[in-house]
Amino acid sequence: MTFARKAAALLAAVAMPAVPALAQDTSAPVSKTVPDGAPRLVVAIAIDQFSSDIFAQYRQRFTGGLARLTQGAVFPSGYQSHAATETCPGHSTILTGNRPAHTGIIANYWIDQSVTVGRTKVYCAEDVSKRVAGSGDYVASVGSLLVPTLGDWMKRANPEALNIAVSGKDRAALMMGGHDIDQVYWWKGDKFVTLAGREIGPKAAAQNAEIASTLAKGAAAYPLPAWCARADRAVRAGDVTVGTGHFAMKAGDAEAFRVSPRLDRATLDLAVKLVDEEKLGKDAVPDVLAVSLSVTDFVGHATGTEGAEMCIQLTQLDLALGDFFASLDKRGIDYAVVLTADHGGFDIPERLDEQALEQADRVKKSVSDKALSDVLGKRFGLAADGLILADGASGDYWVRKDVAPGLKGKIVDDAKAVLEANPQVEAVLTAAEIAATPMPTRSPEVWTMAERARASYNPLHSGDFVVFLKRGIVPIATPGPGYIATHGSPWDYDRRVPILFWRKGMTGFEQPSAVETVDIAPSLAALIGLKIPEGSFDGRCLDLDGGPGNTCGAAK
Repeated sequence: MTFARKAAALLAAVAMPAVPALAQDTSAPVSKTVPDGAPRLVVAIAIDQFSSDIFAQYRQRFTGGLARLTQGAVFPSGYQSHAATETCPGHSTILTGNRPAHTGIIANYWIDQSVTVGRTKVYCAEDVSKRVAGSGDYVASVGSLLVPTLGDWMKRANPEALNIAVSGKDRAALMMGGHDIDQVYWWKGDKFVTLAGREIGPKAAAQNAEIASTLAKGAAAYPLPAWCARADRAVRAGDVTVGTGHFAMKAGDAEAFRVSPRLDRATLDLAVKLVDEEKLGKDAVPDVLAVSLSVTDFVGHATGTEGAEMCIQLTQLDLALGDFFASLDKRGIDYAVVLTADHGGFDIPERLDEQALEQADRVKKSVSDKALSDVLGKRFGLAADGLILADGASGDYWVRKDVAPGLKGKIVDDAKAVLEANPQVEAVLTAAEIAATPMPTRSPEVWTMAERARASYNPLHSGDFVVFLKRGIVPIATPGPGYIATHGSPWDYDRRVPILFWRKGMTGFEQPSAVETVDIAPSLAALIGLKIPEGSFDGRCLDLDGGPGNTCGAAK
């Protein structure tokens, strides 16, 4: 029984209600018969910061789109197996079938000391060659992605294939869409935008007009489901109090729109409009629609994962996905869905401490690149300013480029010793140690720290050494509005994500053993009968029949 291929027309989006209803099953009745042949449309959905832990916690509460997907092929222990569990690396694995070591996307940001214009910190989705001196903005680009996406492969096989991507973040849309995208949109400021040099299409313009109308009026708070009451309590994190937000929005407050369920619904509504505009799934050539939903991540960062805010967000996300799938159903499109996440997440230590995780804490400033620069600068008689460079208190660190090669090795060794003596640090691995580690081949849940780091290491972008904090240490020293919790660790609360496949009439099953997000692209390629050169993927094909058949046969 085969599974995925082109298709889909969606529904003209309806205006968002001022007070959204609680989640309910809005899906149209779905046939139990599997259509002949492969589906016409592949719909790849990423929910930013949707960990396996969150999926398990809320699974029994889903009644809409997420409930539907649990009737398909369920892999509750999917892995973003690498150590750099951030948005850009995670999204780069989903439709390329490759780990960050091969995608080149080792983090959201990295240091490139050869940059001649502006800061040396490089954003994963920017075109550095188009920087303008003195500008704080950037030109979005997929140029740093070193491998093709599924959409790229499909268009190489047949230029008539359509490749569409939409998200609340540019890096998510670009890393899933790839180099050859027919239409791509992401949220910026108070509207959806696209790549420089491209015009906003009529359907995207219509979506922006609907959003502008909602922003002009404002919106009431979302209702709190009764079962969310236990989470609806105030918790203090530094100068910020969270846990009781219900997403009321004042007129004109685009930031409140962004960090609320409204943006995910608008993203899905735009996806529906693009299906109609491009007539996705209306011919014999497979199409792909990539949708990344960003609000779970925005809420997780701003309020943590265990408050009323996350409870409301996941309830409304389930409802919005139900409406999205129902719109595809009404159009009679034969579509296949995969849903996963770019990484997991971790709650705020202030709440975790109340929940018996006493080791949860915020990172001390002694782990910072500045503190390390001060210590090593004095030790080696060098200017301390920028001696060690990093983007945060964990992950990749770089030694300043003007340090002599022989001295650089000594500085790296001493930095390793200093950090390993810090009680908050789990491990420090040098670039040489990581590069000497073979690429892991065994099941990801048993990988060593060195293997997790190896899956993230690319010599073009990676640092001189990598720092891993202990489990439960949040790499935010001082919480502030909008940023009190995060992810990015090598621990399984950030690595484990669900992977769900669904198609009308398919035989559902659940496989609890570990798989990887890099298995998604080869699985979808096999399901649509797309031949990819051997060795193009780090992942493997997953059989989605749930029976004696073998959907991976097309890949052999």
